[in-house]
Amino acid sequence: MSIPTQVHDRRRRQDRRRTEPHPITEDLAEAITNGGLELLFQPQYAASDHSLVGAEALVRWEHPDHGKLAGDALVAIAQSGGIARRLSRHITRAALIAARDWPPEQCLSINVTAMDLFDRTFAEDLLAVLAELKFPAERLALEITEQALVADLDRSAAKLRMLSEHGLRIALDDFGAGFCNFRYLKVLPLDALKLDRSMIEGIAHDPRDFAVLRGIIAMARALDLTVIAEGIETDAQRRIIEQEGCALWQGFLGGKPVPAEDFDTKSAFSF
Repeated sequence: MSIPTQVHDRRRRQDRRRTEPHPITEDLAEAITNGGLELLFQPQYAASDHSLVGAEALVRWEHPDHGKLAGDALVAIAQSGGIARRLSRHITRAALIAARDWPPEQCLSINVTAMDLFDRTFAEDLLAVLAELKFPAERLALEITEQALVADLDRSAAKLRMLSEHGLRIALDDFGAGFCNFRYLKVLPLDALKLDRSMIEGIAHDPRDFAVLRGIIAMARALDLTVIAEGIETDAQRRIIEQEGCALWQGFLGGKPVPAEDFDTKSAFSF
């Protein structure tokens, strides 16, 4: 049976939408070249003594017409124009340069996208830039989301295993926000689970949320995984995650993301 002409036309329009670059891709490329991206760092604290243990690197872009862009939106624009690899390398290098003079006990966390894991030379290139900048591998943590792993879990696991063997730490980010495929816990060389803020919001007043938190922490402890709580906004939340055994936390209670020049490596959380 032949496919109607209108179906062909619709598919062609869909294919064009998938392949046409975003209209502001060239603006993003120019921002990468000319330093138009803003790199920010959100502090991470030890739950036991509230000492500063490092920060997560985040990137923002202020577009004159589209406003602030970050995260998945920024990656999607870069990917549509074929500059995702360039964007990722730029952010990684800039974050490592900013963090290499931090105290040696403080670590940097960076986000890894699906495009990074799909990149054939991602692991080798990352190790090369660490060597070039003399940044100790054990001071770098890679935060991997479930979405980044969906395409090819086995290949992603192989790349991450190579990086883990060189001393990098691997964290499964946004844990609890997706399908929570437990195969990830078996296949990936994980060091930590980073709980999504949706897993934290209700723990101070909802018994079910609290029970889920306790269950995840018990599972992580059995797997010898560190638990990091993201999205801590109240002292009640902070006290609970400390009492239940989360090792690290970050959130607006401890500080919003700030530029490198405003990131105080000597500060500790006070309450």
